[in-house]
Formats: sequence, structure tokens, C-alpha cells
Amino acid sequence: MRYFIELSYFGKAYHGWQNQPNSISVQEVLEENLSKVLRKSAEIVGAGRTDAGVHAKQMFAHFDHNEVLDEALLKYKLNSMLPKDIAIADIFKVREDAHARFDAISRSYEYHIVQEKDAFEQDFAWLLRQKIDLKKMNEAASILKAYTNFKCFSRSRTDVKTYNCRIEQAEWKKEDNKLVFHITADRFLRNMVRAIVGTLIEIGQNKYPVSQMHKIIESEDRGEAGASVPAHGLYLTRIIYPENIRLK
Repeated sequence: MRYFIELSYFGKAYHGWQNQPNSISVQEVLEENLSKVLRKSAEIVGAGRTDAGVHAKQMFAHFDHNEVLDEALLKYKLNSMLPKDIAIADIFKVREDAHARFDAISRSYEYHIVQEKDAFEQDFAWLLRQKIDLKKMNEAASILKAYTNFKCFSRSRTDVKTYNCRIEQAEWKKEDNKLVFHITADRFLRNMVRAIVGTLIEIGQNKYPVSQMHKIIESEDRGEAGASVPAHGLYLTRIIYPENIRLK
């Protein structure tokens, strides 16, 4: 039987989601504690990767178990054992062929920026003091939706078969004391969102015209895009699956 886990985590203490040889990851901590509760080795498959220091307001993973589980009890036990920076929101049974990564229809991220020092946001948003033109940044962000090949925003050493992604939303919003970038796509490349934000920031600082975004994307060259922004301002916020994936 296959089960989905819905969770969230604060990424500061972890070297990303995926297991690493010499660094602690969210996946490692979750697998260790799930194995203790189930009293057998448990392997989990995540909906995707997040880099070191990146947070997740919503993440999904699946695991297999040959017995019917009390999902509410399992959730309670896991939350009791896990560190305070990882929280389980739900555990539910899914179709046998359901896959946390490959069945995801869309994923959404946010990037948070503050422009004045805030003692309570230092681990949750990037402090950027320079003035930026939000209107220009949104004009450049809208260009993203006209393209599908985003090799220019991908980490150079990666094993993906395609650089194609379908971006549905890309826009900046002023929310209270923050500037928040919202982006949704069917899939993302490694480091893609942070590279996009870095590029938009440079356009917002008038280093390049809005039209430069076309040239950057069409170059398919990571060296043409802006520098990646710091990880601690990035959040995986939502993952959408087909409605029939969950068993009643």
C-alpha cells in the first residue's frame, strides 16, 4: 500500500531535501523517524528537491507499507519525534501507482525580500536595501510565460533530459513589509527560481532593460543570467495533484 505524507519545514539546518553523503537532509531525518515508528526500514520519495537552506510550506513524499496504517496515529507519533523545524500536516492512502514526483501537476514557489532590516525576518527573507523598480520587474517576469526552454536559469551540472518548463504565473507583489515573487510551473530546474529572481532584480536595478530578458532566455547560457539570490528567502508553497490520486 502506498501513502502520501504532506509536510512543511524550515530549511536553515538542512542541506536541502534530498539525502546527501556527508550532510543532513530533510529526507534523511524523515526516513529515520518513519522507520522507527514503523519498526522497519522506510524509504520515501519526495515531490522534488529543494536546495540547502530553502524552506517548504508544503511538500509531499510517498512511501510503501504492507499493512493498513492508522494515519492519524502515525501523524501524531511522527510529529512527536521529529525536530521542531519539520511538521507533518497529513498522511493519507493513495493509489498504488501514485508518485509524489511524477504525478505532480504544478508547483509554486515564493521568494521573499525585505528592504529594511527586520530582526524577525533575518532567516525568512533576503534583505535588499537597494531601490528596485517593481513595474520593470513585473514586465520582465511576464516575458517568462512566452518561453519553455529555461536552460539559462539551470545549474550547469545537472542530469535533466529537458530544460522545458511551462510557467503559468510569474509576478511580484507588495505584501505588508515585503516584496514577494510568486511563480508557478509544471516543473522547475535546479536553482531555476533563485536565478530568475536574481535576473529580475538586476533588471529592477536598471542594470539591463526589460527586453534583455528575451536575449537571456534565448541564449540558453547560464552565464548570461543574473546571480542566484540567497536560499533563505525561497519557499516551496504549493504542489497540485490530480483529484483522483487520493483514496477515499
